[in-house]
Amino acid sequence: MANPYLQGLLAPVTEEVTAHDLPVTGRIPSGLRGRYLRIGPNPLGPEDESSYHWFLGDGMVHGVRLRDGRAEWYRNRWVRSMKVAEGLEEPWPAGPVVEGFDLAPNTHVIAHAGDTLALVEAGARPYRLDYELNTLGPCDFGGTLKGGYTAHPKEDPETGELHAMGYYFGWEHLEYTVRGTNGEIVRSVEIPVQDSPMVHDFALTQKYVVIYDLPITFSMALAEAGAGLPYEWNDAHQARVGLMPRDGGADDVRWIDIPPCWVFHTLNAYDDGDDVIVDLARFPSFMHGGRLEGNPPPVLDRWTIDPAAGKVVQETVDDRPQEFPRMDERLSTHRHRYGYTVTAGVVVQDKVGEALMKHDYRSGTSETRLFPAGSGVGEAVFVPAAPDSAEDDGYLMTLVFDPVRQGTDLVIIASQDFTGEPVATVHLPVRVPLGFHGSWAPDLR
Repeated sequence: MANPYLQGLLAPVTEEVTAHDLPVTGRIPSGLRGRYLRIGPNPLGPEDESSYHWFLGDGMVHGVRLRDGRAEWYRNRWVRSMKVAEGLEEPWPAGPVVEGFDLAPNTHVIAHAGDTLALVEAGARPYRLDYELNTLGPCDFGGTLKGGYTAHPKEDPETGELHAMGYYFGWEHLEYTVRGTNGEIVRSVEIPVQDSPMVHDFALTQKYVVIYDLPITFSMALAEAGAGLPYEWNDAHQARVGLMPRDGGADDVRWIDIPPCWVFHTLNAYDDGDDVIVDLARFPSFMHGGRLEGNPPPVLDRWTIDPAAGKVVQETVDDRPQEFPRMDERLSTHRHRYGYTVTAGVVVQDKVGEALMKHDYRSGTSETRLFPAGSGVGEAVFVPAAPDSAEDDGYLMTLVFDPVRQGTDLVIIASQDFTGEPVATVHLPVRVPLGFHGSWAPDLR
C-alpha cells in the first residue's frame, strides 16, 4: 500500500530551484520588504514507503523575497544535515549536534537575532541558514544551548527575547530557555517530568510560562520495534498544565490536572487579572499506537486557568475542524482580538473545499475564505501593514496549490478584506509540497 505522506500534494520534489522576477497577479504592497519563509518534510532520495514517517522527512525550506512591489526570487533548499549532505555528495557544514543526534529540521523556520533558523523538536539542534537559504550548519547559540531545541519558540515583542520549551526522550525533564537578542541563551530552567512526554508547543504570557504535559509519551515498545518516532498516546499519563512564573524555577511550577487531550499549537496566551487565558487548537486524543491516521479532528478552544483555585475551564470557541492557529505576533503575551486558522472539508454555501478562517474573539464571530478543492491551503502568516498599524491592519500570506496551473502560489490577502480578492498572487514555478510552518522575515537593511 502506498504511503499517503509520499503521494499527491505531500509528494516530495526532487530538485532545488532558483527563479527570479516571478509573475504576479495583482499588486504586491510596496511596504512588504523581506522574505516569506516556509518549511516542511521533503525526503531526499528513495524512501521505504512502509516505514516513512511524515514528521521525520528531511527538511526543505522555501522562500520568496519581496521588495519594492516585486517578487524578486523564489528558492527551495534542503537543510544540509549529515544525511542530506551525504545524499547530495556534498561536505557537511559541520557544527555541534547532541550525542550524534542530527536531523534536517523540517518544522519551522524563523528569523531571530540576525539568524535565519530552521527548527525541529525532540532533541535535535537548530540549523542556521544564510539569507539565500543555504545551510551554514547546526548551532548551539555560541555554546550556550545545552541540548536540543523546539519548533515553536515564542518571541516577546517587548524584549525581543526568544522563549522555548525543549524535550528529549533521554531526559527526565523539559528544558525552558530564553535566547537573548545577542543570540545566546541567557536563562535556562530544567523542569522535571515523568514518562518523557512529547511537548510540541507551550504558551507565554507576561507573568507565566504555560507548560503542556499531555498523554503522548516516549514508547520503548515502539523504539524496540524500530519506529522512527517512538511516541504514542498513553492513557496512563495524567494530562496537566503547568504555570511557571517567568522569573521562577522548577519548584515554582503550579501543576493543574486536566482531562486527556493533545495540543500541537497555541494561538496566543495572556494574563487576565489573576487568570491566564490560552487560545489553542485541541485534539481529544492523537497518535494512538503512534499512528497519524484515525485521530478525532481538532477544534478551537479557549482555556481559562485559575491558579488560585487550581482549575482549568476549557471552552470550545469553534467546533469545526481546524488547526495551524496564528495571530498578529506583535500582540504575543497580550490580549488579542483576531486569530486565523486553516481547515479542510468545510461546507460553505453548498461548496466543499479548503479554507482559511478568521475569528473575532471580541464579537464571537468568524469569517471563512474558501479555496477550490485540492488547493492544499497552508498556514496563514500575518504581516502588519506598518510597524505601528492596528491589529488586523495588514496582510495574510499563505501558500496555495493551483490545481489548474499545477503549481503553487503565494497568496497575499488584505486581512481586513478577508473574503475579497487577493491583493496579490505570486506564481511560483514549482509545486511546494504541503508542509508545516512559516514566517515573515522583514529585511533589516
